[in-house]
Amino acid sequence: MRFLFYWISALAFIFNIFCALYWPNGLYSLYVIVPLFIVGLRDIFQSKQAIRKNFPVLGNFRYLLEMIRPEINQYFIESNTDGTPINRENRSVVYQRAKKVTDTIPFGTQHDVYREGYEFLPHSLTPKKVALSDLRTMIGGPFCKKPYSASIFNISAMSYGSLSQNAILALNGGAKDGEFAHNTGEGGLSSWHEKNGGDLIWQIGTGYFGCRDAEGNFNGELFAEKSAKPQVKMIEIKLSQGAKPGHGGILPKGKVTEEIAKIRNVPMGKDVISPPGHSAFSNPKELLQFVSKLRELSGGKPIGIKLCIGREEEFISLCKAMVETKIYVDYVSVDGGEGGTGAAPLEFSNSMGMPGTDALVFVVNCLRGFGLKKDIRVLCSGKLTTAFGIIRLMCLGADVLYAARPFMLSLGCIQALRCNTNDCPTGVATQDPKLVSGLVVTDKRERVKNFHSQTLHAVAEMIGAMGLTSHDELKPYFLRRRLSHFDVRSWEDLVEWVPENAWLEHAPKKWANKWDQITSEKFN
Repeated sequence: MRFLFYWISALAFIFNIFCALYWPNGLYSLYVIVPLFIVGLRDIFQSKQAIRKNFPVLGNFRYLLEMIRPEINQYFIESNTDGTPINRENRSVVYQRAKKVTDTIPFGTQHDVYREGYEFLPHSLTPKKVALSDLRTMIGGPFCKKPYSASIFNISAMSYGSLSQNAILALNGGAKDGEFAHNTGEGGLSSWHEKNGGDLIWQIGTGYFGCRDAEGNFNGELFAEKSAKPQVKMIEIKLSQGAKPGHGGILPKGKVTEEIAKIRNVPMGKDVISPPGHSAFSNPKELLQFVSKLRELSGGKPIGIKLCIGREEEFISLCKAMVETKIYVDYVSVDGGEGGTGAAPLEFSNSMGMPGTDALVFVVNCLRGFGLKKDIRVLCSGKLTTAFGIIRLMCLGADVLYAARPFMLSLGCIQALRCNTNDCPTGVATQDPKLVSGLVVTDKRERVKNFHSQTLHAVAEMIGAMGLTSHDELKPYFLRRRLSHFDVRSWEDLVEWVPENAWLEHAPKKWANKWDQITSEKFN
């Protein structure tokens, strides 16, 4: 039935030509107009596809082309494993799981398993059963009074303003239904984040949106008021993000509505630019004092930091400060230099910041070396569209995972790459009311939940197939990487993993010459 109207329109067009040749009295045009009118009405009143709702009749061509896409794509354009930022194979699995349709593939893998860089997991002859309810991790160190049991897979930071109100409602509704967390992004805590009651991670960026005074400085009273809300489970201080580290955030003025200006306490008619750095602290010890302040003001909720690793010695100085002050963050969220965003300068997106895998390994080694890993959870993001992506990062030391772009895809994003123009055709990354209305919250909310649950179901199956009973058993040994045609190594052999407390007694070789110069008094 899905394409019935398309075939009716096609037959009517053929009949129209026949009438033009043998019965040219003008009435035959109705055979074209009426079917197209019916298709248009059907598009307007359906709620499954935002493209068709926002662009009646014309939007159908996107799906008609999708029907013949495999053949065109295979022979004339690209393979399923090509395409960036997220290739077609991974986009397809997100759509399939979000819609709860067939997500299996025929005829075997399309990947070259003998290429350099190919990674895989070993299975066991004695597979185990892993319950979905066990795929959670407790976040909260020794100074946290209200630890949070987090799903191992959550929605990463995306602000209201960058995303539409309907996108925020659908994401948070899906998080509520699926019992996982939704990061607000640095744009502030809005009523759209709160309406559906999903667990929230409130991100505080350099602009202190939602907890700032008129001059843009941190406002403790406002923070205490909002962080006390039971829906807010954790607070995250954003030091930098992968797509534009050291640059700050940009919300184009075209997206700044009166409501957004009120939420963020910013003027109308101007681009909203977050400063590159924080004004509430300027060195590692001041940062930890700020962490302690937020923990106290929030009533003891977990306080974490998000950063893209740039100069490694700066993170080392922060670890030294935690050891000296005995003030710990509850978690560190690692973002890679390849991270996504709605708007960033090309040079920053392409050429700034340490890539995610390198950054994750470095952070895990640092925390282990200083004896902090047992008390501090590591969160990590990175286009996690499949169960393998999640398990891969957990093998490398991540405790909990974030995803942003894959959850956008579950909302119906088609990777049109129009996020920074305010004319996103699917109503996800826009403030245009006409386009936003095409994103039907009730339908997309269900898809967000489905993508999460179906992906975690695959995680549980893969962990069980490896002969393990818990994600806590995942180690670098289990992740294998091909270095050449005849050389396959585990990540346990590829990286020099630092033993617990090793750096408290002996400086690492790489930093031996300047170890004493890296101090907790400043970001080196």
